[in-house]
Amino acid sequence: MNCCVAGLQWGDEGKGKVVDILAEKSDIVVRYGGGANAGHTVIIDDNRFALHLMPSGAVRPGTVCVIANGVVVDPGVLLEEIDGLAEKGISMEGRLLISENAHVVLDYHKREDRLREESLGKHKIGTTARGIGPCYADKVGRCYAVRMADLRNPAALREKLEDIVAYKNKLFAALYNAAPMDAGEIFETCCRWSEALSGHIVNTTEYLFSALDAKKNILFEGAQGALLDLDHGTFPYVTSSNASTLGLGPGCGVSATAVDVFLGVVKAYTTRVGAGPFPTEQDNEIGQWIRDRGHEYGTTTGRPRRCGWFDAVAVRFTARLGGIHQIAMMHLDTLAGLKELKICRTYRIDGKETTFFPGDAGRLSRAECVYETVAGWSEDLTRIERYADLPDAVKTYVAMVERLVGVPVTLLGVGPKRTQIIYRD
Repeated sequence: MNCCVAGLQWGDEGKGKVVDILAEKSDIVVRYGGGANAGHTVIIDDNRFALHLMPSGAVRPGTVCVIANGVVVDPGVLLEEIDGLAEKGISMEGRLLISENAHVVLDYHKREDRLREESLGKHKIGTTARGIGPCYADKVGRCYAVRMADLRNPAALREKLEDIVAYKNKLFAALYNAAPMDAGEIFETCCRWSEALSGHIVNTTEYLFSALDAKKNILFEGAQGALLDLDHGTFPYVTSSNASTLGLGPGCGVSATAVDVFLGVVKAYTTRVGAGPFPTEQDNEIGQWIRDRGHEYGTTTGRPRRCGWFDAVAVRFTARLGGIHQIAMMHLDTLAGLKELKICRTYRIDGKETTFFPGDAGRLSRAECVYETVAGWSEDLTRIERYADLPDAVKTYVAMVERLVGVPVTLLGVGPKRTQIIYRD
């Protein structure tokens, strides 16, 4: 069976854990979008794996991991992750494939990201400064793009980098009065990357077509969340790629018709990192309580995440957008101890009630939430293994989410470990 896992909120939903669990029965795990701005955390026994580029299936020794063409690759970060896994006894030798068409994040992308964000003042969009946006911009611009395939042709790459860096230096000097960068240093770094990674660089679309023909079980892993989708998220406070399931086809070359199940992942509440509208945000004691209980700090940046109630309006939209068949609801254990819980069922914008998520960030920022309120629970959920044994209040909460979103919840996360998951028929 082929499954696609994608976040339905603003990222950080717990996709890494879900992918790790599903990877046990998968032959191949494919990352099809985003870059090192995405963070996935997997906890196995006492080992915590914080991955940014590597598919979460990497911690399953028998699984082939594919970084497809839609990903923008920072080879330095990727090599750090390969080394980190090796230190814990997990080898990627012979089971990591990187698309030759994936674009490369270079130092000038990170510099451009940082300089631009600093220049925006109060209009900052909350970038991670990992160079993701500038790399995607160069991809669209074409003439100043570097792909993984280019690392295998050093003579041509040297010439290309000299032209690119000359252009970038003029740009940085004119706009930001910044000192020039050295094309030679960047080229030398690329040569080191090439030596370490050339054996992993292949045509991943051809590989995936062959895997589909051979009836392999493939798990497609989305990055971030659908509300950060470039085209359908809270623009301009979004990422630079299609973070919904709509990024699957262009991101790896595999049609959505090859996927049997689209599984959306949500938290039992909502979080967001960086700027942008957030209708259910609780900038108060409740928000801080959720942040502390859920350890809500960014895997990539370490920034505290903004926290709020579950937003059924937003998730109903992203579930419909992504053709979601089932939902995995994570972090239910985090909410234990709150006397009552709220779920946003509709918005009131400019005096009118709506059940549709607006595409305009300005309009969304004016949204007032209309809530359903249910009783909370005090029980520790981390030791519960069957749905039938959950407190009635948890079942009521899950049922309300299902009713408001219109998609069944089939997986429930009740703790950080891979074993702390409950399956529903």
